[in-house]
Order: sequence, then structure tokens, then C-alpha cells
Amino acid sequence: MIDTHSHIDGEEFDEDRDLAIERAKEAGIEKIFVPAIDLSSISSVLETCNRYPGYAYPMIGLHPEEVKEDWCEVLAKMRSMLDGHDHPFIAVGEVGLDFYWSREFEQQQLEAFEEQVRWSVEYNLPLMIHCRKAQNEMVAILRKYEKQLDRGGVFHCFTGNEKEAEQLLSFDKFVLGIGGVLTFKKSHLPEVLPHVPLDRIVLETDSPYMAPVPMRGKRNESAYVKYVLEKMATVYGLSADEVDKVTTATAKHLFAIN
Repeated sequence: MIDTHSHIDGEEFDEDRDLAIERAKEAGIEKIFVPAIDLSSISSVLETCNRYPGYAYPMIGLHPEEVKEDWCEVLAKMRSMLDGHDHPFIAVGEVGLDFYWSREFEQQQLEAFEEQVRWSVEYNLPLMIHCRKAQNEMVAILRKYEKQLDRGGVFHCFTGNEKEAEQLLSFDKFVLGIGGVLTFKKSHLPEVLPHVPLDRIVLETDSPYMAPVPMRGKRNESAYVKYVLEKMATVYGLSADEVDKVTTATAKHLFAIN
């Protein structure tokens, strides 16, 4: 299994990061992909990934909820880290749009997201996209670059309906990131996913957030991907090994990781 989205660099893991990594390995997690959310997080992401070489892999990006007045300056500094051929980043992420709580920085979010979509094209990196209450706006931006987005990306933390899934998967190099929400009692994902080809899905935790059942309410961690895998196997009527094999292959292909 690969956890394609874990904030293992966060302060929530400062007391037991090594142990959390060990638990992940014991649970069968082969690799962990770690998104940045702002400028300051890049150092913690890199530090964490350097600590677990060949296991944890870094991304670079400005999370939509972190887009403020200084977003241009922040993106300029991030872009400078991408220049040159020896940067370590495997994706542009976590980027996107989030109008769930507020539209105060709506225009700034739209501009920041579009610039980072252009990075995907320019630096030939996949996107790790966060989207809440903004699918139409997000899709409109992606359509402008659709033919240039050779590396595709992940629609992280997908929780939508069948129609929304169909719209997102019309971007043929993109996949859906599925995590703990699949296991929630009121989730409609068990009804939606059978309409999604299994090879268009990757596993994720979004740890330390949204722990799956039976760990709901606790701090999430990469080891808990196994609960998402087990539920997905039930939904598709396949063995856990089959789901593991397909989703892992998809993640490795998308992020160009062996």
C-alpha cells in the first residue's frame, strides 16, 4: 500500500514520528507521500522526507486556505525551489480551491491555483488537488490546461457523488484520492465507487485528519490505510490484495516512483 497524502511532518507527530513510521511499515505501507501547505511547511516536509529516504517523498505547494495577501511572494519563493533539475519534489501539492468557510480570498485562490497548475505543465509534475465547495471553478481552470497536463494528478479526499466523479475523471490522467471517509457510516462513497474504475483510485489518509472507522475520532496515521483498503475491497467485491496491487501500481505510475 502507498499512503499518497499524509501530513506526517506536522507537529501532531513530533512526539512519536519514528514510531508512526514503524507502525506504517508493519501495516504494509510501502511509501508515504507528504504534501506541503505553505512556505514554512516545506522545511518540515523536506526534513521529514530526508529522515526517511526512499520511504517518504515531498511535494511543494500552497494550500488554498493558506492563500493570503502575500501569495505572490510566497509562490515566487516556492518556484525558486523548483528551478534546477535536482529538486526533490514529486508533485505540486497541496494546491486547489476551498470556499467552504470563506470566499474572502476567492480571487487570490483562483490566481494562485492557476499559477500552480502552470507549474505542473512547466516542471512536468503531477498535481495534488484539494477542492471544497469549488468544483466548478476548479474544473474551469483545469480545462484551460487539460491538453498540457501530461502528468495528471490526484483529486485528493474525494467525497462527491457519481456525477462529480464522472466530471473529474473526464481528465483522463487524473485519479481520485480515497481515504477514511469511505468507512464513515453516512458516507455515500460505497455506492459511488463501483461506478469508478479501480485503476482510477489511489489510497490516502490525510493524516492526522479524518481517521477511518474503527479509529474515527483518533489521530489518523498512515498505518490506518489498511482500513480504507479493507472497506474498498468489500465495495468492489475483490480481495484486499487485488485492491492493493491495482492502487499501488496507479500511485507508482502517477508519481513516477519505483
